Amino acid sequence: MSKDVDDWFLRNVLPLEAELERFLYRHWHQTHEISDLRQEILTRLYKSALTQIPQNTRAMLYRVARNLLIDKIRRQKIVSMESVMDYERLDVLTDDAGPYETTSSRQELRLMQEALDSLPERTRNIVLLRRVHGLSQRETAKELKISEPTVERHIANGIRQLKDYFRTKGVVRADKDTDVSQARQNDTRS
Repeated sequence: MSKDVDDWFLRNVLPLEAELERFLYRHWHQTHEISDLRQEILTRLYKSALTQIPQNTRAMLYRVARNLLIDKIRRQKIVSMESVMDYERLDVLTDDAGPYETTSSRQELRLMQEALDSLPERTRNIVLLRRVHGLSQRETAKELKISEPTVERHIANGIRQLKDYFRTKGVVRADKDTDVSQARQNDTRS
């Protein structure tokens, strides 16, 4: 099988190498890492093909590239939302989602980005660290050099403000006011 994979790789993957590199330059801002990323993507693609050669080489190449970039973003301490939004604009052929799901997901991400942008900067940073990156309250406080009660207060305020934002956009039903009033009660206790 290795001979088949080698032939497939030479015939179908290597001709896409320049295209892959352009893709990486467009979507990865740390250009000094491009050659390493390209090599890692090609290695992962080859290893995957040892199990099964993909029917659509280009789609598989972009899927591997996209997943690697997302993994690298997740490992970064602080991720700009611009990085996340860049990956939603990828023009990659996959069998995963249809046009409706893709459009819906993009709209949801844009709405979430707008909602996060509406938050005060410190609150936005705390919400991102806690809810997007999964840091604990203690880790978030340490990262931003603030107290844990301050983190808790900003999370409560941020969630309330996000719910209010989504409610004005018609995303959250108005009968969920009990959650907002609980968040406000938490604010007054802190």
